[in-house]
Amino acid sequence: MKSMREQAAEGRVLVSDGGWGSFLIAKGFKIGDCPEVWNLERPADVRDIAQMYVDAGADIVMTNSFGGTSFKLEHYGLADRVAAINETAAQLSREAAGAERHVMASVGPTGKILMMGDVTEDEILEAYRTQLVALEVGGADACSVETMSALDEAALAVRAARENTGLEVVASFTFSTKTPAGYRTMMGVSPEAMAEAMLEAGAHILGANCSLGSDEMIEVVAALRAAAPGVPILVHPNAGQPIQHDDGSVEYPETPAMMAANVARLVAAGANIIGGCCGTGPDHIRQIRAAVDAL
Repeated sequence: MKSMREQAAEGRVLVSDGGWGSFLIAKGFKIGDCPEVWNLERPADVRDIAQMYVDAGADIVMTNSFGGTSFKLEHYGLADRVAAINETAAQLSREAAGAERHVMASVGPTGKILMMGDVTEDEILEAYRTQLVALEVGGADACSVETMSALDEAALAVRAARENTGLEVVASFTFSTKTPAGYRTMMGVSPEAMAEAMLEAGAHILGANCSLGSDEMIEVVAALRAAAPGVPILVHPNAGQPIQHDDGSVEYPETPAMMAANVARLVAAGANIIGGCCGTGPDHIRQIRAAVDAL
């Protein structure tokens, strides 16, 4: 199977999958529990989510491993099970994806802030190394260092992947704040600064995920494309800005049709890989698939 960047170089637009959290909740996951331990305790339920996205037409399936570093898992007393949890996460998605689709492992922030001095670079690097090696052993062929906001932590995760695995590496930041100069992460990082730092760290693909809906993501994708003309761009928008109701429930207003209607504009702005983040599901991916096929 050709790599994602090879397929992008041929002019193909790839479809990634959507959100996972709401589907874990629908299967009985309780907020405050550890989602990653479901890989070991409820593997069929995790595999079913990956399969939903395969059936919806995704070219790329992610993994239930966003919080899979030792720093995250130690909160649940699971720091000694990092390898097993992540290896199984990749195995489950690979079983659903088969050999003809990509398994792009989800790698999220550690929750540590390097500038605060409570953790060292070597500790962060080792935590990501352990996670990423296990994900590759389990069958992932790519990883997405995603929902990042700080350059230093993301660069360490990218380095860990490049120095210890053969995974294709996506670096994806969340640009949550609109400023007069454009979108920024919560740490003040611009798309241009992110692109420069992540490519220097060794990322193969740049991306943006979470926080913004598909319409808002067009500006971010265009900024990434201008900063890195020859580099594939991934975009995983939310299904719009979440609406918090009085009863505590959250609604995402962007329907599958609304998101699909922005596919052509995202591609024109420079996107090569399009999927979804919070609030999206198989119906969104199914309509994105149809919109991509219609281009």
